[in-house]
Amino acid sequence: MADSVGAAGGDDVSMDDWAAAMAEQEEVEAAASAAPAAATQPAAGLFQDFGSAASASAAVPHNLDMILDIPVNMTVELGRTKIAIRNLLQLAQGSVVELDGLAGEPMDVLVNGCLIAQGEVVVVNDKFGIRLTDIITPAERIRRLQK
Repeated sequence: MADSVGAAGGDDVSMDDWAAAMAEQEEVEAAASAAPAAATQPAAGLFQDFGSAASASAAVPHNLDMILDIPVNMTVELGRTKIAIRNLLQLAQGSVVELDGLAGEPMDVLVNGCLIAQGEVVVVNDKFGIRLTDIITPAERIRRLQK
């Protein structure tokens, strides 16, 4: 699926890369917890003590229920173009603006500006919609965030 989106660098992030990154993060966290406590403690009285990191992580639920009601902006992009202000001011009713997207080409579905899927335009009950045809894999999304 991610191959149809097209990667700028041409190299895909595999699950092995993801597992290696997670293992590296665990090593860093283990090394940080093994460091002497005096080196990581702030001067007494500067900060309020909220308990140890272990007790804080135990109190946090490990599910997504906490964020399911957070609203996000979803955008379906037909195409883009650059236009001079002179030409923009000359637009009138019935004017046609040419976009870089091709007819029949999949539309990009963005959530908060990040590409998450591609799809095709459909009409349902006299309203436009989009049928998702290609979901961007989590590994591909992570790779795009790193750019």
